[in-house]
Amino acid sequence: MSTLTFDISQFFPSLNHQILTLILKKAEFDNCIINFFANYLIGRKMNYFWNNFTSPMFDINIGVGQGSALSPILSALYLLLFPYIIENCLKYFKIPISIIYFVNNRLFISQSKLLHISNCHFFCSYNVITNLLEKFGLIVEHSKTEVFHFNKSQGTFNPPLLNLSFIGENIL
Repeated sequence: MSTLTFDISQFFPSLNHQILTLILKKAEFDNCIINFFANYLIGRKMNYFWNNFTSPMFDINIGVGQGSALSPILSALYLLLFPYIIENCLKYFKIPISIIYFVNNRLFISQSKLLHISNCHFFCSYNVITNLLEKFGLIVEHSKTEVFHFNKSQGTFNPPLLNLSFIGENIL
């Protein structure tokens, strides 16, 4: 069995505030909640302090603070439709991947007796997933994505790497 994991906290810096507000409207949240998040997110400014240096203020139109208690909630709302869309895409392309959802991770599972078959499924699903995430306006940090292979055999186990260079990404 092999698994591919996506850490959704990697999306906190790239959530688009205006899209999130539209999602809340489409989900028919009460106007006071929509207005709260619109006021909380839109029109934000930030600057950096480092020793004696202070940067000028600049606008922040994307992202939610990773340390904020609202970040997991906002990212979950932002990605609310993503599981439905990704599962339908994987079914459409006949890619046999199972998905388990956790609070801050997504686990994609491929079961095959042959590792190159699992890697093929992951390569295809990774390409589909990253393209969809980019359409959602999200930046994928490939360094936070991992592949794990599990093997019943005893002895030395050297699984093949998942080479994503064909789609312009790293090797996992």
